[in-house]
Amino acid sequence: MKVYETDRLRNLAIIGHGGAGKTSLVEAMLFNAGHTTRLGRVDEGNATTDYLPEEIKRKISVSTATAPCEWKEYKINILDTPGYADFFSEVKGALRVVDTVMTVVEAVAGVEVQTEIGWQEANRVQLPKMIFINKMDRENANFDRVVQQIKDVLKCNAVPIELPIGSEAQFSGVVDLLAMKAYKYNSKDGSYQEQEIPGDLADAAQEAQQSLMEAAAEGDDELLMRYLDGETLTGEEIFTGLKKGFQSQSVVPVLCGSSLNNIAIRHLLDFITKVVPSPADLAKEGASLQQEPLAALVYKTTADPYVGKLSFFRVFGGILKSDSPIYDANKEREEKVGQLFVMRGKQQDNVTEVKAGDLATVGKLQEAATGDTLCRKDKPVILPGIDFPEPTLAFAIEPKSKGDEDKLGSAMAKLVEADPTIRLSKNSETKETILTGMGDTHLEIVLERLQQKFGVEVTSKKPKIPYRETIRTAVQSEGKHKKQTGGRGQYGHVWMTLEPLPDGEFEFAEKVFGGAVPRQYYPAVEKGVREALSEGVLAGYPVTGIKVTLYDGSFHPVDSSELAFKLAAILSFRNGMEKASPVLLEPVMSVEVTVPEQFMGDIMGDFNSKRGRILGMESREGGLQVIRATAPLSELADYAIVLKSITQGRGYFKMNFAQYDEVPTRLAEEIIEKRKAELEKEREK
Repeated sequence: MKVYETDRLRNLAIIGHGGAGKTSLVEAMLFNAGHTTRLGRVDEGNATTDYLPEEIKRKISVSTATAPCEWKEYKINILDTPGYADFFSEVKGALRVVDTVMTVVEAVAGVEVQTEIGWQEANRVQLPKMIFINKMDRENANFDRVVQQIKDVLKCNAVPIELPIGSEAQFSGVVDLLAMKAYKYNSKDGSYQEQEIPGDLADAAQEAQQSLMEAAAEGDDELLMRYLDGETLTGEEIFTGLKKGFQSQSVVPVLCGSSLNNIAIRHLLDFITKVVPSPADLAKEGASLQQEPLAALVYKTTADPYVGKLSFFRVFGGILKSDSPIYDANKEREEKVGQLFVMRGKQQDNVTEVKAGDLATVGKLQEAATGDTLCRKDKPVILPGIDFPEPTLAFAIEPKSKGDEDKLGSAMAKLVEADPTIRLSKNSETKETILTGMGDTHLEIVLERLQQKFGVEVTSKKPKIPYRETIRTAVQSEGKHKKQTGGRGQYGHVWMTLEPLPDGEFEFAEKVFGGAVPRQYYPAVEKGVREALSEGVLAGYPVTGIKVTLYDGSFHPVDSSELAFKLAAILSFRNGMEKASPVLLEPVMSVEVTVPEQFMGDIMGDFNSKRGRILGMESREGGLQVIRATAPLSELADYAIVLKSITQGRGYFKMNFAQYDEVPTRLAEEIIEKRKAELEKEREK
């Protein structure tokens, strides 16, 4: 592939709700640019940027795909992002390395949930935005209604650059408001013919051009003065003002078309090359990005047992060349860059170098991870990384075959490296391996990849709740271990006090008088108690919140030993636990939920049904409310799914451990019975 200069590059992330036609639009852009010989279709599983097995199977994008599109001496680096909530981290990664966002909105459904969420993120990172209203050929498509909805819901200065000619089955082209010409499209090859504006659109076009002129004037102070003085701006002046307004984010251009019928795609490509800023346009005045020290950011990593590790990056400054040394500033490690290449879907094209502003890929970097900066060792720099969301839904997993445990560990390490929103941990209390991700679909796909790519099949289930046991009253208890088996016997005898310790987990003390228990056996007694803590008397859960004091006992000068006193301590502890009003404790989580205001009542009602307690609320910008609450972990196991359902995907939450609280008696009885049954099964095995 040709190497492009910085001012000839356009970096564009395509975002929007699932089903809006983002991938089909990318396919149409590639077809019109001559990169493909036929329009691939998502439904047929042959779209360029939906090539992963899980994407073909589900007919949705689950990963950001790169699709460089060469159009009239320009290179448009297109990042096709998923439109499903579970894969929003892919959107965040893409927005970190592009200069413009194109939101695809469906002409029938209009602004949907993930459109709103993606738009908010684009606002947060302050990127210029444009909108493409897709599927104008569908039944009930309505351009004017969707434009008004965009203004109302996204609260932006949306200005049409085109008007559709016809709608639904009669949609056949667009009126270009900059040129004030009509263009009729041939859906077979994407070509068009210039025509006069149809009579029934003449008035609407004049009115829309006036709105466009006003928006363009606001983008340039000189033009604004002339416009306010009553002058009519030329097409070139409107274009200049529009470009400035777009770059300053005061104007959101709106275009339209049909990706499946290949209508108005060439006008879209022209608009991108003419109006969307290049990395050079966004650089500081007088700065040359290629002259700056080398700085590249890895925004995505993939792992494959056949292809190996691939690192996708953008060069922000300098020039990165194939077969050159590189320095990972985050890891403080030197690496060797091999062959650089550009990926279009899964197709690779080699390049000799990558200039500032461009995107490319390199294989087999040993240490580099997503978010790392690649630079020169003598001129180190660390670029801001990527703020990925925290995963919130957990599965407990185990390999179907016992022999696959080691394979599972190494395979998961590769997947975790490739996906920053996966967490893998071992719960020391429940002895389970916990996989945490962004949602049920996300985790299902992770498990599919484990099997398809690494040959590891696993079973998954809800994680066990790490219950604990404690006592409510203070007791004194005796434990005596006495055994005579010919020769030397065993003798250990202790009296201990067990009492609640509300503000701690465990404390051991001794108050022995008169040498009833020799001092050398104190550590053995404490060791026995600590061992006994691992299994309570109610349901075998670990014991917490208890103070144990050794205060009396007896010993035998020959038969006493550390082992005997350790076993006596275990007996004493268990005897005491049974008499000390033992109770079951459950982990209670501190939860912070951020939702649009209209869902407040539903969220609070849901917490009340989960034995939760609302602690407080506060307002945030954009009509959002933050609810702080506590609730038992057992009620929150699938909260990521519940919250998505209640808020239609608009809410998000953070959760941290708060404390252990007593389980209500009725529930405790059920949990204890269930636990005893589980332990019985384990013993039978």
